[in-house]
Amino acid sequence: MSSVKIKRINSSILKEVTDIIQNSVKDPKLGFVTITDVDVTNDLSYAKVYISFLGKKERNDAGLNVLNKAKGHIRSELAKRLTTRKVPELIFILDDSLEKGNRIESILNEISKESE
Repeated sequence: MSSVKIKRINSSILKEVTDIIQNSVKDPKLGFVTITDVDVTNDLSYAKVYISFLGKKERNDAGLNVLNKAKGHIRSELAKRLTTRKVPELIFILDDSLEKGNRIESILNEISKESE
């Protein structure tokens, strides 16, 4: 499958899953969730959905559990919205790149303070 088509499917899934989670998954344990990226395999069998949560690490685990429990519901809603014949299996992965970026930034700030 062409990379342009995969990118288009990735962005469609990102948009639709975000909407489904915001409007359809009603669990207070979920908290504020952001979908940072979606990566679909070439055969459309799996979609890795990268997510991040606002708040403490304990909230990450609780939110991830909520999403994994609601995975079937999210996928069935996604099937209604996508125009593809095959709807990928969703795999939720915690995206800690923001946390790593903040850590690197703080280390660089400390280094620049020490060099002054």
